[in-house]
Amino acid sequence: MKRIVIIGAGVAGLSAGIYARKNGYDCVILEKNALPGGECTGWDRQGYHVDGCIHWLVGTQEGTAIHALWKETGALDGVAIHHPESFRVVEHEGQRVHFYRDLDRLERSWTELSPEDEPEIASFCTTVRTLQSFEIPCDKPSDLMSPLERIRLLLSMKDAGLVLQKYGKVSLVDYAGRFRHPALREALGSFLPEGYSAAPVFFALAMFSRGHASIPAGGSRALAGRMQKRFEELGGVLETGCAVAGIRREKGRVTGVICGDGRLIEGDWVIAACDARFLYETLLEGRHPDPAFEKRFANPKDYPLASQVQVSLGWKGLPEDLPRSLSFPVEHLSVGTRQVRRIELTHYGYEPGFAPEGQTLLTVSINQYGEDVDHWLERAEDPGAYREEKTRVGQDVIGAIGRRFPDMLDRMILLDVTTPRTYQRWCNAYRGAFMAFLPTLRGKMMEHNGKIRGLDNLFLSGQWLQPPGGLPVALITGRDTVMRICRRDRRAFVR
Repeated sequence: MKRIVIIGAGVAGLSAGIYARKNGYDCVILEKNALPGGECTGWDRQGYHVDGCIHWLVGTQEGTAIHALWKETGALDGVAIHHPESFRVVEHEGQRVHFYRDLDRLERSWTELSPEDEPEIASFCTTVRTLQSFEIPCDKPSDLMSPLERIRLLLSMKDAGLVLQKYGKVSLVDYAGRFRHPALREALGSFLPEGYSAAPVFFALAMFSRGHASIPAGGSRALAGRMQKRFEELGGVLETGCAVAGIRREKGRVTGVICGDGRLIEGDWVIAACDARFLYETLLEGRHPDPAFEKRFANPKDYPLASQVQVSLGWKGLPEDLPRSLSFPVEHLSVGTRQVRRIELTHYGYEPGFAPEGQTLLTVSINQYGEDVDHWLERAEDPGAYREEKTRVGQDVIGAIGRRFPDMLDRMILLDVTTPRTYQRWCNAYRGAFMAFLPTLRGKMMEHNGKIRGLDNLFLSGQWLQPPGGLPVALITGRDTVMRICRRDRRAFVR
């Protein structure tokens, strides 16, 4: 039996491990932390459970191809799904814009708010409806497809291609400017960070309004735990607390993985289901550079990486009238190197196990880029200053929420503040990135096959391989990597 050694027990690593076992490979996953999941994780604070990852999970609708993959890996097997009525609600100058799951309701509410924008609203909703038939391709990777299969894939992507052609090079801010009502302009313009094209908004709302993107019960840590269970039931071995320090190479092949304690774990194949920069620069010591990645890492303006600060709060109350995610303007809130002009408050009232009885977990996530990330990495060099800055941001966020909801102010407690440094420390994530390269106007999308130049039996797997990254891409690429290995070993791939 051939052995596959996998570096990292995130969703990509667990997916690869599950399909490796299904296809008859001996398999061991090496994970530096005490728990699997990578960035798909959660943690406990003062009687609350903080979810650190899933806001929406694409693939929650039964009957879709990606849902079948989540089920095969155990991630959604027998799991209840929560379907909030709105993706987000945006407040602007006393008015609210609802991104309802029901598109007819969304269209009616926007038109009632701004009758003069009716033609643009109708066009917006028509585009979203057009994309509701779109599914993330996940049958097999394109490099393993026959010419006929590639043609079928292109035909299935026709509607998505037209939307990308029309809106892919239109900035979201410019698109929002087509609407006359200031609340609609603000709601759309703030949907994604500055620099994004308008296209992702249509795809996100198409997935959501179709019921294809919702929230699995138990959150991120529970999802990773179910995948771990499936992997171990299939006979896989997971070693936690095992950091990987290097990769041993001989004559164009990897002969083993070197653990932090000095052990050598040998294998016929190695899958690096970890951060791309960590693989290329640390484990491979810069000796096997990849031009596609080098181009993007060297150009953060056109290929930015996003990190975030997440402030987690306990609230002694229940969200009777509070939308699941509410964006509202704030003043005097400095995070990183900039002033934040609005925050998005998310509650987890639909997860009673996340808080003591009669209480609710709240989170506020604030995107961080460039100099913001530098700010946190520099602060972390002085542990005292770092802790002080985190506490300051947490208390300022509580104050901002309290100014909007005065009755909540004295009933909130600060549970935790995570920063780009947290992602870097926990997952070796380059500059604290929790997603792959962002789709900007000047950037070009990259689809990578995970092969490492000059090494015949090492593959990169995970969200770095396909835009836009995230958990679905990690799931798919984990399986795809095993498909490539099976092809090389002349085995018929088994799902």
